[in-house]
Amino acid sequence: MFPVPKLRCKHEASRIQPGSICLGGIAIAIGAMIDAAIVMIENAHKHLERASPDKPRIQVLIEAASEVGPALFFSLLIITVSFLPIFTLESQEGRLFGPLAFTKTFSMAAAALLSVTLVPALMVIFVRGRIIPEHKNPINRLLIGVYRPIIARVLNAKTFTILLAIAALAVTVWPARQLGSEFMPDLDEGTLMYMPTTLPGISVTKAAELMQMQDRIIKSFPEVESVFGKAGRAQTATDPAPTEMFETIINLKPKSEWRPGVTSESLKTEMDAALQFPGVSNAWTMPIRARIDMLSTGIRTPVGVKVYGTDLAEMEKVARQIEAVLRTVPGTSSAYAERVIGGYYLDITPDRAALGRYGLSVGAVQDVISMALGAKVITSTVEGRERYGVAIRYPRALRSDPNAIARDVQVALPGGGFVPLGEVAKVELTRGATSIRTENGQLAVYIFVDIAGRDLGGYVEAAQAAVGSEVKLPPGYSVAWSGQFEYLQRAEARLKIVVPVTLALIFLLLYLNFRALSETLIVMLSLPFALVGGIWLMWWLGFNMSVAVAVGFIALSGVAAETGVIMLIYLDHAWLEAKARAAAEKRGLTQDDLHAAIMVGAVERVRPKMMTVVAIMAGLLPILWSTGTGSEVMQRIAVPMIGGMISSAALTLIVIPAVYGIVKGWRLPVMTAVKLTDENINVPRLYAAAE
Repeated sequence: MFPVPKLRCKHEASRIQPGSICLGGIAIAIGAMIDAAIVMIENAHKHLERASPDKPRIQVLIEAASEVGPALFFSLLIITVSFLPIFTLESQEGRLFGPLAFTKTFSMAAAALLSVTLVPALMVIFVRGRIIPEHKNPINRLLIGVYRPIIARVLNAKTFTILLAIAALAVTVWPARQLGSEFMPDLDEGTLMYMPTTLPGISVTKAAELMQMQDRIIKSFPEVESVFGKAGRAQTATDPAPTEMFETIINLKPKSEWRPGVTSESLKTEMDAALQFPGVSNAWTMPIRARIDMLSTGIRTPVGVKVYGTDLAEMEKVARQIEAVLRTVPGTSSAYAERVIGGYYLDITPDRAALGRYGLSVGAVQDVISMALGAKVITSTVEGRERYGVAIRYPRALRSDPNAIARDVQVALPGGGFVPLGEVAKVELTRGATSIRTENGQLAVYIFVDIAGRDLGGYVEAAQAAVGSEVKLPPGYSVAWSGQFEYLQRAEARLKIVVPVTLALIFLLLYLNFRALSETLIVMLSLPFALVGGIWLMWWLGFNMSVAVAVGFIALSGVAAETGVIMLIYLDHAWLEAKARAAAEKRGLTQDDLHAAIMVGAVERVRPKMMTVVAIMAGLLPILWSTGTGSEVMQRIAVPMIGGMISSAALTLIVIPAVYGIVKGWRLPVMTAVKLTDENINVPRLYAAAE
């Protein structure tokens, strides 16, 4: 077999640069990095506002920093620890998200150290002058005016509030079940790769004709800038493509020049409909992604099926059955099973009994066959500075017909004379494998499956069920699902182990901070409630679960824990102040004292809590609105965090005070039956009492 001339194209595809991923990590972390400074400075303002005029300002600032510093350090440390699962990812996902994990982890670690060192020092230098009371700030008055009646009603119906939150968590199961799964979202490289496959045995002329026809059809689309096609293969280990497989690179115009309403998916659908040829199976991918997938798994399509066995003919039979079943599964764009038994070979089998009668050896017959059919260099000729080998063999007429080979190829006898090759060997044409794949020491046949309109995980689940029910494998044969699905399975298996370990570390850090199991459990309860907003926003935007989404939820867990810690800091401080007041008045504590403390800790400190949420959202919204190569991945990270921050803020501001009231007040007596309203608990009046 002679190599087919290879038509190459010089192609430069846009790809995600490591720098963009690093910047994405900074954008994700930037809001959380300034949270500590926000809380620290706000607490300093509060202390300066309440401090007596004769108290030294530095002492007030030190007390303010000491009050919230340890909790802030632990909260930022929790965010740092929450990204540990990303470091355990392997292969593509590990290389993609590794720079992001390093950037965010080191940024948050630095922010944790600076929150207890540099920020207090800068407060001493820059926090000067007269501090305006918070109740004179119109924005703060608006927040308090909205938030105060909500908390009053929450404290009067704590159990109902918690049941309502649990109901919201239960309802979230429905959109969670609607979400599909995929390894990674499609990256818009600005180019498409069209890889059709024909039946084996296509001639070079017909392959070139078919490829040119396909290229003309593709070029007719107004969104296409240029088309470069390749047919055949080079005699190298890096290009094992057979003649029947084409590779066409489609360079697209900028999206501003596309027809209105046309997307990458709709464009591929239109092209696929226009490129329906008999005996041709289409497959669409991205150039860089296809090369990575082919080098990693050998599968160039999103889904691949590998049939393992011992007999190639039986394996091809099984592969064709699977191909027929997969074509009926909804979402299948194309399915093609390799035709391994498609080549014609000339088999020459020596007859050892006949060789013994003539006194010939197998080696002597092989030498004759090698020279007669394969050629043998006997000398060389010199033409100036050039040298050429001179090989001899039988003419083509004697080499193309098995009967002629058996009749006319003569084998020399040891005692003199000749005998036809057909007398001492069996010469016949047989069909055999065009190519032989081996994997893990086993023969393998691949089935390439392209999907459209369905998520990867859902499709594979349906396809596995269909193949399992309709295809009966012979003994000794097995089937493995590969392609991007293989990456998805590996990432899921790794995260199922690492994420629980990370949650255990977060629980340990929270316990070391609060030294109380109740507060620790309250913060840990914020994690599942934080998922509510992320899942609903993903469902609304039509995103699937992927490794990028998992990274977003992992980042959300740390931020949600931090917001819960900040709320508990304020509630605990207000409760300690209430205990001190009751001790000074020499009376016992009641639920009214607890409710008043919750009103102070929640309502008075609504500003820093909203500032932290707004800061984190401000860092994430530009990522959500970003465009260009790599934006698909960063959006999947940002969406769970944005939706989760909304639900986490609602949880922090509403549910945690209710849970705190139940946990702290279940043993406290009720002094009065007065219902909490805006009139009997007034935040500005608490300011005056503190002064």
